[in-house]
Amino acid sequence: MKNLPFSDEPQEAAEPVKRVDDSAVAEGFRLLLEYKRGKSVLEQRIISNEEWYRLRHNRVQGGASKSPIDPHSAWLLNSLMNKHADLMDNMPVPAILPRERSDEQTAQVLGEIIPVILERAGFDEIYDRCSWYKLKNGTACYGVFWDGGADGGMGEITLGRVDLLNLFWEPTVQDIQDSPNLFCVRQVPVEILREQYPGMEFTGDRGLAVEQYIRDDARDDSKSALLVDWYYKKAGKLHLIKFASGKLLYASENDPALAERGLYDHGKYPFVFDTLFPLEGLPYGFGFIDVMRDPQTYIDQLDQCILYNARLAGRPRWYISDSTGINEDEFADWSRDFVHVAGKVDEEHLRQITVNPLNAYIINHREAKIAEMKETSANRDVSSGGTQSGVTAASAIAAMQEAGNKVSRDMLKSSYRTYRKVVELVIELIRQFYDVGRVFRVVAENGAAEYVSFDGQQMALEGRRPVFDIEVSPQKSNPFNRLSQNEFAKELYQAGIFRPDMADQALAMLDMMEFEGKQKVVEKVQQGQTLFQQVQALQQACAQLAQRVAATTGEDPSGLFAAIGMQGQTGTPRQVGGSGSSQRGTAAQAYDRAASLAQGAEQRRLERGSPV
Repeated sequence: MKNLPFSDEPQEAAEPVKRVDDSAVAEGFRLLLEYKRGKSVLEQRIISNEEWYRLRHNRVQGGASKSPIDPHSAWLLNSLMNKHADLMDNMPVPAILPRERSDEQTAQVLGEIIPVILERAGFDEIYDRCSWYKLKNGTACYGVFWDGGADGGMGEITLGRVDLLNLFWEPTVQDIQDSPNLFCVRQVPVEILREQYPGMEFTGDRGLAVEQYIRDDARDDSKSALLVDWYYKKAGKLHLIKFASGKLLYASENDPALAERGLYDHGKYPFVFDTLFPLEGLPYGFGFIDVMRDPQTYIDQLDQCILYNARLAGRPRWYISDSTGINEDEFADWSRDFVHVAGKVDEEHLRQITVNPLNAYIINHREAKIAEMKETSANRDVSSGGTQSGVTAASAIAAMQEAGNKVSRDMLKSSYRTYRKVVELVIELIRQFYDVGRVFRVVAENGAAEYVSFDGQQMALEGRRPVFDIEVSPQKSNPFNRLSQNEFAKELYQAGIFRPDMADQALAMLDMMEFEGKQKVVEKVQQGQTLFQQVQALQQACAQLAQRVAATTGEDPSGLFAAIGMQGQTGTPRQVGGSGSSQRGTAAQAYDRAASLAQGAEQRRLERGSPV
């Protein structure tokens, strides 16, 4: 790798070669400072956005207002809350699909165990925090790592949310995977570092400082040191250097097991960016606070004017002439019934100060700014359950919400793309590190618990490297989404789509439709069609047997139809009622009775010796 003082001298596999030393740490420290200067504007914007999120934006607007009234309305926060609710209502779920038929079994097992791995890693909480961070700052970062000491030394996949204040990359790249170096900096107590690296002294950070949020509590950074994880790519391999206080703590190139192989076989940085509104030429974007900051400022300023005017109008003030001789203490005390006056009291000596009401234009302009914020943030009333024009039906509200949630659906698609990348990294870590069989408790389709065993050898069959596609879908936890889905199912039922005798028409209609769970509905209709055809075949066989018995014995066919349970009002065979397996069972019983009658009639014919 260029600009790094690494030695490419050959080494023996059995003995470690010190390719990385403190001189490499010095070069890495220089690059880290350079990268930090390149993202200083982003860091200040993130800190400012956090104050806006906390409704304390006066801290980043030159301090507290000089006005006695300094309102901070929560329209901006309300928009963030609704967008966050949309993200949480549609949490992603992975479906692992094989690219070759021979990998179907492996893909099925991966689809069962990956949700369990993500659940153990606390993905729900990580997704929640990343969603807030994405909405506020425009970009969230997921970290996908392997912790070799977890699970009693077996190791396990861990996930985390990475604050962009702690991550540093080459300022000129649009994708962090294209950055030649990537630094992740964490503040760690010195005592913990001394326990992990005995014999090392951590005296200072040599001028390196990570930007901090404005805090209310006291914080003593003198007892902490900055631990730097320096990721870099060399000859297509990913490597890691750890250092603190300018001292080398670990280097994967000095590790005989990783010197040639690299840290992770996938060769990617273990970080995935989830961008809301992308910026050209940059790996990060901007968020809703950046969009709503100015409208929120104008709303607060208008609120300040309105509230200040209301305060003046609600507290009367007076002009008092010095020659009037009014006892001001008694005059200001509204609990007194009498006020002593030494002189004359009239409008010339005592007059109330009149406060003119604000123009209606100011009130209307404030409402217009609120409406502007709702439009620019796609946070209309219907998105939060409010309706107009007297719409009260739940299905109608759900339909209006779906129609008005285009921005949320677009935002979810970007989150799902990021989730797909996270799952891809998880699969690669399973392939590399799951060398020992592990057991996972999964939930079957019927709700029962099942125990599935898996190890990485199942992903390397016959010397191949199986590749899987990842399909992401929402969990559908929104009650309105469930209600809409249930209403749609009832509409299909009322249209007769599940009637076996209408299966051909139903399949033609389903072929033109597109909805979630379509394949399951098609399978149900096809099953009903197959059962119906089997019932018809059995009924025809019953009728043929009954006709044969009647021809043999000379009996009335209608009596035979009644004997086997197929008598209609006209004396002709009727269709067996019911549907599905019950139809087939009833028809099969009728067939057995008809066969028994036919066998008995044939036996009687043979006994009489009569011809057929």
